[in-house]
Amino acid sequence: MTLTFAPDTPDAIPLIVIEKGDDIVLGALPEPVRVWAKANGFQGTLGEVLVMPDEVGAPALALVGSGDPVTRARSRFGLAAARAKLPAGTYRLQHALEPAALENAALGWLLEGYRFDRYANQKAPQAMIVPPDGIDTNRLEVIAAGEALTRDLINTPTEDMGPDELEAAVRSLAKDHGAQVSVTEGRDLLDNNFPMIHAVGRAAERAPRLIDMRWGKTGPTLTLVGKGVCFDTGGLNLKPGASMALMKKDMGGAATVLGLAKMIMSLGLPLRLRVLIPAVENAVAGNAFRPSDILTSRKGLTVEVNNTDAEGRLVLADALALADEETPDLMISMATLTGAARVAVGPDLSPFYATQQTDADALRVGALAAADPVWEMPFWAPYESLIEPGIADLDNAPKGGFAGSITAALFLKRFVTDTPRYMHFDIYGWNPTAAPARPKGGVGMGARALLEALPEMLDL
Repeated sequence: MTLTFAPDTPDAIPLIVIEKGDDIVLGALPEPVRVWAKANGFQGTLGEVLVMPDEVGAPALALVGSGDPVTRARSRFGLAAARAKLPAGTYRLQHALEPAALENAALGWLLEGYRFDRYANQKAPQAMIVPPDGIDTNRLEVIAAGEALTRDLINTPTEDMGPDELEAAVRSLAKDHGAQVSVTEGRDLLDNNFPMIHAVGRAAERAPRLIDMRWGKTGPTLTLVGKGVCFDTGGLNLKPGASMALMKKDMGGAATVLGLAKMIMSLGLPLRLRVLIPAVENAVAGNAFRPSDILTSRKGLTVEVNNTDAEGRLVLADALALADEETPDLMISMATLTGAARVAVGPDLSPFYATQQTDADALRVGALAAADPVWEMPFWAPYESLIEPGIADLDNAPKGGFAGSITAALFLKRFVTDTPRYMHFDIYGWNPTAAPARPKGGVGMGARALLEALPEMLDL
């Protein structure tokens, strides 16, 4: 895995970016290059690569196609496809890209170097690039490293990424950045008033826990809360096999907030960061929580369990209630929470909810700049009655099948009563189809957009 730029060198191989049909640029190239391009049918399609050898057969220069506006709009990191096609070597980008497009092209190049190689050798691209002028090299390398952490955590199967290992990952990250970690585990959850985290995780062999990491001493306060359900069988409302196959990724919210935290701490943003992760397995055993159980939350609200497979909102609720007690300047939760969100926007977009329109606006701008697309959803008050079962304060799984992502977000919002600025992300955390810089498997969603937007949101 290679997620860094190459040191500058005068011997770097020119890497010339050409838009499809751009005869002006092609015409300006030396005649041998034009002849070589024509002989090989080079068209400039997105990700197309043509290497021209020197007199001894080594790469002398390479042409890379950037496609046309339509094809570029369909691929976030289309130019990154070139990296895997190029022979080993160090290249220097020659381009006519706008600054934002250049930065995303450089980030895509780095992310194309990601390989999940814990269990099998995965050949990483050997083509390196000198950082182009005008980009923040350190920032892009930090972002790539944070994204790689998220991907690694999601891709690792639960046998090696249960609550114990997720805690170890947090402690390792904290050690690297001088953060502090405290953990409330097992029956201590009951003694410290985290009853719903305990209820969801008590049937698993590995004890449930709440992981609490703090970093930074000055500046505005930011609290990130990530769903850490390391595997979700559905509990007694057991998932069918096909639905259970990807449930190692049900801690994708935790993985994403940890990737974002790594970016924030590595860049030294002037803020006070808190990360809360309820880490559990939703397992099946004689002591598993049951449909029709009524749980009393940390907030004091009672919750009727109408489906044990709607467990993520239960563990998040206790963590959000704890976070709310400190009233941070901004609170953000991230979770692989509902299938309804995937039906609505598919696997690429990150649906989000915001209590303040200014935060939503800042995020949309940041998402566009970071090539990390988001889609705003409403905290729709008329649906509040759908999560009120009558026998308890709240229903964890409203019947009817309508507005599943919205009702889940409204459920979470009930536990954030004192913090005015709250955002919730209902992410997927998985890329089902390989694409340039985005291999099939675990993927961060919303983190880069947030990193871009935080200076505006928190006046940093």
